Amino acid sequence: MEAFGALFGLLIFAGGAFIFLLVIFVRQINQYQRGVMFTLGKFTGIKQPGWRIVIPVFQSMSKVDIRVKAVDVPDQEAITHDNISISINAVIYYKISDAAKAIIEVENFYYAVSQLAQTTMRNVVGQATLDELLQERERIADEIELIVDKASDPWGIEVVSVELKDIRLPDNLKRTMAKEAEAEREKRAVIINSLGELEASQNLAAAAKTLTESPGALHLRTLHSINDISSDQSNTTIWMVPNDGFKVMEALGNSLMGKK
Repeated sequence: MEAFGALFGLLIFAGGAFIFLLVIFVRQINQYQRGVMFTLGKFTGIKQPGWRIVIPVFQSMSKVDIRVKAVDVPDQEAITHDNISISINAVIYYKISDAAKAIIEVENFYYAVSQLAQTTMRNVVGQATLDELLQERERIADEIELIVDKASDPWGIEVVSVELKDIRLPDNLKRTMAKEAEAEREKRAVIINSLGELEASQNLAAAAKTLTESPGALHLRTLHSINDISSDQSNTTIWMVPNDGFKVMEALGNSLMGKK
């Protein structure tokens, strides 16, 4: 009985020791992580997801999240190429392509990418005019992405995309742009109105030419107008005799005089 108790106690001790060693020596790496292993201070490899043994004192492991990260670039005061002061912010999406470089080559890759994005955005905005910045936001964002990606490549970082979120303009400039837009609208309205009057005058001239060249056309048009007016009894009908009618009457009078 005493032997059984001693054996049971030994099993409990062994189990406790195993759990203790398991907690000390085993590290878990999740699927979205990679482990950068150092042995005696030297880089010895990349550990894949799963349970990995790390010997304390002799070895250490840094976990790196390889998922896509979003860096919110705060508002930056910048001056465009045409000397206009603006405030602009953006967001950068990137991921770790080489976990070893992200740990070894740069102290804090998240902070480094944020600072690099801020300085790059100010430099690119300074080379573009305000109109280019407002109308070609995608091109400006692509240019920032290219520069940041090239500069961060030695750190094992891949820039996925850059999006310009908001561009704030001074209030006095907003009012000036509003006046410019209003003037442009008025210009279009005047041009459209003048084109309409020109087209109407051309149509009237063509109609007058057609009526003049067609015998009796003006007389028929007059009768049609009289018919339209007489349809409403409240209107006063005015009889108009066209020039063709006078010519007929003149010819008839000449013929009668000739007979006499």
